[in-house]
Amino acid sequence: MEPVSLATPHADALAASLARSLDIAEQRAADEATAVFRADVLFGLSQPQKAVPPKYFYDEAGSRLFDLICRLPEYYPTRCEVAILKARAGEIGDLMGPGASLVEFGSGSSTKVRLLLDAMAEPAAYVPIDISGPHMRAAVARLAEDYPGVAMLPVEADFTQAVRLPPLGDGRRVGFFPGSTIGNFTPDAATAFLAHVGEVLGVGSSLVIGFDLAKDWSVLEAAYDDRQGITAAFNLNLLARINREVGADFDPGAFRHKAFFNAGESRIEMHLESVREQEVRIGRHHFAFARGETIHTENSYKFSADAFLALARHAGWRMRRMWTDPKGWFAVAALERDGAGN
Repeated sequence: MEPVSLATPHADALAASLARSLDIAEQRAADEATAVFRADVLFGLSQPQKAVPPKYFYDEAGSRLFDLICRLPEYYPTRCEVAILKARAGEIGDLMGPGASLVEFGSGSSTKVRLLLDAMAEPAAYVPIDISGPHMRAAVARLAEDYPGVAMLPVEADFTQAVRLPPLGDGRRVGFFPGSTIGNFTPDAATAFLAHVGEVLGVGSSLVIGFDLAKDWSVLEAAYDDRQGITAAFNLNLLARINREVGADFDPGAFRHKAFFNAGESRIEMHLESVREQEVRIGRHHFAFARGETIHTENSYKFSADAFLALARHAGWRMRRMWTDPKGWFAVAALERDGAGN
């Protein structure tokens, strides 16, 4: 007997219409993201100190370059944080409790989260939130193969903005914010962001967060200006992305990577420095650069433990535990939202 097909012309037309609607919605979202990117670039380049937000580093090429940075011998934060997570995974897992959902803000390649998923008791879901959709989805596909019992619920979004989580179970919601990314925010913005995370995760939530500790400036500067030039390529890739997506005419060869420690602000600053006098155009907008003028692309604040904990308290979080590496270069803290109880 021949198999009976349930397809009908009406069903085929309905499926095609749905596919077109999804394509249109995705294109509309992409157009809106590009418009926001363009607006941020135009605004930033119009300031006395030209600047572009560091979140725009992470297109596909930028995400791949950052993965390489994390393996550089000079870039200690990844090694230190991974060592802490490996050594303390059991304790962190116990603090999370059974059946928790893990929400990672700025998930990237989702490599460190494996250490937590392995330590958790019956994790219910993993919710990565990242602005670089293709890179995130590739990482989630790899995770799904290794953790078939964990619901994978990726969210393509700017995690610093309003984010709606997918429906989750009754277990605790645990945020994960590794990599010292909190240092990219000014102190006031970091406080606001941590408060935002608490609102996204809700009552009873916890947060596992990595932050970089203050140390000798020579160690810091080497970490952000490696001998192989990978960090320089990462920084300069921002110009290529602006050219491609915003329609600028930057000559990346006319800029160089610059990174230094600003002791007064306790932060590493990354800039793109113009090597000659030049003009850059974005549509009808023209931006003049003097020789030596810079685009400020990133800050990375370095904290004392007390300063970070005060910042977290102002954002509505209280300390549960904090761990450091043997050198005292990096810290991981487990926080709990005020009023959550134990």
